[in-house]
Amino acid sequence: MAVSVVMPLLGESVTEGTVEHWLKGPGDRVDKYEPIVEVNTDKVNVELPSPAAGILKEIVAEEGSIVEVGGLLALIEEAGAPAEPREKARPQKSAVAEEKEAPAESREKAPPEPVEAEAPRRRETPGRAAAPEKPTAEGRARATPRVRRLAQERGIDLATITGSGPGGRITEEDVQAAAKGAPAPAVKERAPAPTAEAPAPAKVEGEDEHIPLTAIRRTIAQRMTQSAAAPTAWLAMECDVSDLVRLRESLKESFRQREGVDLTYLPFVIKALTDALREYPILNASWGEDKIVVKKRINIAVAVDTPQGLMVPVIQDADRLSIAAVAQASYDLASRARAGKLRLEDVQGGTFTVDNTGAFGSIVSQPIINLGQAAILSIEAITKRPVVVDNDAIAVRSIVNICLSFDHRILDGAAAGNFLKAVKHRLQTFGADTPVY
Repeated sequence: MAVSVVMPLLGESVTEGTVEHWLKGPGDRVDKYEPIVEVNTDKVNVELPSPAAGILKEIVAEEGSIVEVGGLLALIEEAGAPAEPREKARPQKSAVAEEKEAPAESREKAPPEPVEAEAPRRRETPGRAAAPEKPTAEGRARATPRVRRLAQERGIDLATITGSGPGGRITEEDVQAAAKGAPAPAVKERAPAPTAEAPAPAKVEGEDEHIPLTAIRRTIAQRMTQSAAAPTAWLAMECDVSDLVRLRESLKESFRQREGVDLTYLPFVIKALTDALREYPILNASWGEDKIVVKKRINIAVAVDTPQGLMVPVIQDADRLSIAAVAQASYDLASRARAGKLRLEDVQGGTFTVDNTGAFGSIVSQPIINLGQAAILSIEAITKRPVVVDNDAIAVRSIVNICLSFDHRILDGAAAGNFLKAVKHRLQTFGADTPVY
């Protein structure tokens, strides 16, 4: 009996995924829950487990394919059921694909590679050449199409790189490091021909550069277009955070020594934000066409810039955490996002998003709301400005702008203004007596 492997729902509002890399081939034996394929969405890369033990009978969705949620990926012949001969289970390949896989002689003459218990993912299927000790760029190096294209553009042979990602996967950082430390190969022919597995490099026509869309970039474009369609309003307020700046300066060195991470301003902002969301829960909601859904949990999504594109991992139940715990959680999520090691649960369930645009020196911004949420808050750069204080005196203070984009279908300007004022009040009252634990 054949069991279907389908594209699962990999997060809220995710409708499709891209097949990045098959860890098993037709004819391979698989155990239940053993990872068999890597799938990419705009949120995260995940390895999908086998739903049953048996033989991988057929791969329906080839690498590079975009498959909708519920779409068929492969078929598995359950253990105990009569399996088809392996040659019949192999998907038909085009003449170009056969020529690519067997440039010297027919691959049907190559014997299958023995299975080694310590490296089950490196087994080769019948009809494929035995893998060399180091996979080449033309072979089965564990790298996504985006990484393969980057290596091709930089003139880097993937066979010379040891991957630092999960399971030995070669990451963009690995390729960039190799490009800085090694000259490009003299022979251009070493780069693989463009395939679904290794997209064509950017084409240059005159002075214009044409960059092929990655799966992540395409999905971000679709989601942002959908989000921008909502009637969005925008507010900004100035906050005097001079006392907060002094508090952080007094704590940052001892905090780094004790916790092993830097104490940034972001955990204080998230603390102020979650307290304000408790007071104004309508900001922690989503539009449901015939209803407004107010979320009971406060899960703060944090925008993180990564080599793969914008990622938005989620701090679950952030309102229940201390400032120190938020600092640890945000550091951990950002580090794993940039390393491409986020788990599926790390990107699910966000109810409100914060964007630290001030890290780039921005002093005002108008962010797009994360799809399925009511609002997004951006924190700008803290700058010293002369301001009027008590008794009309002028003093130099540390000022930051906080900017709020909100869905006008869910709430009106009065609620948004009161919420932003509550965030401002909390930021301005952080001081020497504020506990971080």
